[in-house]
Amino acid sequence: MSGGPRVLCCHPSAERYGSDRVFLESVAALADAGWQVTVTLPADGDLVGLLRSAGAEVVFCPTPVLRKAALRPAGLLRLVAEVVRCLGPMWRVLRATRPELVYVNTITVPGWLLLAKLLRRKTIAHVHEAEDAVPAPIRTALALPLCLADIVLVNSRATARTVTAGIPSLRSRIRLLYNGVAGPTRPIPPRRAPHDPVRIALVGRLSPRKGTDVAVEAIGQLARQRAVRLDVYGSVFAGYEWFETQLRQRIDELGRTESVQLHGFLGDVWDAYAEADLALVPSRVEPFGNTSVEAQLAGVPVIVTDAQGLPETVAGGRFGTIVAADDPTALAAAISALLADWPAALATADAARTHAVEEFAPQTYRARVVATLGELLGLTRSQT
Repeated sequence: MSGGPRVLCCHPSAERYGSDRVFLESVAALADAGWQVTVTLPADGDLVGLLRSAGAEVVFCPTPVLRKAALRPAGLLRLVAEVVRCLGPMWRVLRATRPELVYVNTITVPGWLLLAKLLRRKTIAHVHEAEDAVPAPIRTALALPLCLADIVLVNSRATARTVTAGIPSLRSRIRLLYNGVAGPTRPIPPRRAPHDPVRIALVGRLSPRKGTDVAVEAIGQLARQRAVRLDVYGSVFAGYEWFETQLRQRIDELGRTESVQLHGFLGDVWDAYAEADLALVPSRVEPFGNTSVEAQLAGVPVIVTDAQGLPETVAGGRFGTIVAADDPTALAAAISALLADWPAALATADAARTHAVEEFAPQTYRARVVATLGELLGLTRSQT
C-alpha cells in the first residue's frame, strides 16, 4: 500500500453494469495515482476481484441502500430498521480506515455522507441517477443528502438539472464529469452492408426503464416489412423477474421468437457489437448512457431516445439518431431510415467513433477524478 492520501470509496453493489464500471474506473484512477484506496461494498460479487486487481482493499459492510420501495410507507419502515442495524458497522469501518476523504458513488447510499460529516471528513458524492419522473417532493428528498457533500460530481447536464431542481443551492457544488468509456479490446471492422436478416443489438438490463419492451414492439412492426433480428444482452433487475416474463409472453404473442433473442448478461459487450449492424438504446430513463458510447466506439450506428442525458452522448444528434422515448413506431421508422441510406449511416458512425474516443476517453475521466479529489484535499497537481 502506498503512502498517498487515504480515501474510502463507497458503492451499493458488486455487479458489473454502468455505474459499477464507472466506479471501477474511479478506484483504478486513484490507486494508480498512489492513493490508499479502501472500497466498501454491502456484499461480494463479480466486481470485487476487479477492484482488488486495480489496487484497492475491499471490505464488506452492511449498508442501507435507498430503493424505490422505500418511497412507500412499508418500504420506509424497512429502510429505517436497516439504517439502525447498519450504522454501527459503518461507523466502525470509518474509524478503522481513517480516510481523509470519503467518495460516495450514487445517491443510493447516503448514510456514508452523514457519518463522514460527523467525523468531519471531506466528502464527494458521484451522482449517476436523475429521477425526474418522480414527484418534486420525492426528487428533493432524494437529493437532500447531497447537501452533506463538499463536491457533487454528475455524469450529465441532465443529471445536474434534476439534482438542482429542488435544491438550487447545490449548483455551486456541481462538477460535470462525463463517464470514461473504454473502447473495444480488438478491432471491429465496419459493416459494408447489413446482414440478412439485419442484426440489431440492445445491451442493457431488462427493465422498464431501459425500454426493452419498446424495442420488442418496434421489431414487431418492422419485421412485417423486412427481415430483422433483435439480440438483447442483459439480465433482469432483482425483483423485476415479472418484466422478463412479460417480455417473453409479448414476443410469443407477436410471433417473433426467431426475431427477438434474449441472451442474458454478456461479459464482453464487444462480442455483441461485432455481430451487430445497428444498436438501440431505447431507454425511458437514462441519466447518461454508457451503452450509447460503447456502440459509437464499436463503429455501430446507434439510435437513442430523448430521455434525459442520452442526447448528450450523441452531441444532440450529430453522432446518432434521436427518437422520442416510449414510441416504438418512431423507433421502427428510425431503423428503416438508417437502413435506407446505409452509406450515410456508416459515415455518421465513423465520425461518432472519433468523437467518442475524444469526448469519453477513460484517461481524461481518470485524470479529472484524481484532480477533483486532490483539489478537495488541497493537494497540488504534482501531489495527486
